Amino acid sequence: MALNDDMIKRWQESKVLLLGGSAGSFKLLFRAVKYFTPSLNKTVIIIIHRKKNFLSEIEKLFADHSRMYLREVGDKDSIDNNTIYIAPANYHTLIENEGQFSLDVSEAVWYSKPSIDVTFESAAEVFKNNCTAILLSGANQDGANGLLKLRKQGSLTIVQNPAEAEMADMPAAAINLKAADYILNTEEIFQLLQI
Repeated sequence: MALNDDMIKRWQESKVLLLGGSAGSFKLLFRAVKYFTPSLNKTVIIIIHRKKNFLSEIEKLFADHSRMYLREVGDKDSIDNNTIYIAPANYHTLIENEGQFSLDVSEAVWYSKPSIDVTFESAAEVFKNNCTAILLSGANQDGANGLLKLRKQGSLTIVQNPAEAEMADMPAAAINLKAADYILNTEEIFQLLQI
């Protein structure tokens, strides 16, 4: 589908961009990180599933290729504009009303920690309609319920077209829940992100 005025207006008015993904989403998230410049004028929060107890080089790889300041989320970090945050492995990342993150060690959700649902649901309470959330490729249903909560709070919610996702389960689950305002092809997502 082509981008429309409603989508563009809501994207431009958003203060926060949430990007969630699992299997098959790494290349897209890496491309997005390389894409963004400080003129984006938004906070970007990335939640990507990682293997438990697996030392990841994702933060370093992303930071080395980012034109925006990029860092892993730390407990009680403030949420700053023009910063890309990556949810750390083995913790759930929550958004608090005071404009800061908190990290939680409770049980995995959909076998995942960090869970996209946990972050999306807490973000819905705090950011309401000041947020754009995009759910990408993944092999389970994590993120679908959180995306629905964001949509109900007025956030702009987008899913990658399952036909283009390496793993269709995650975007398909969100579509089945009617959590997505829009279903976009990969190139349409990037087209929107640079407006």
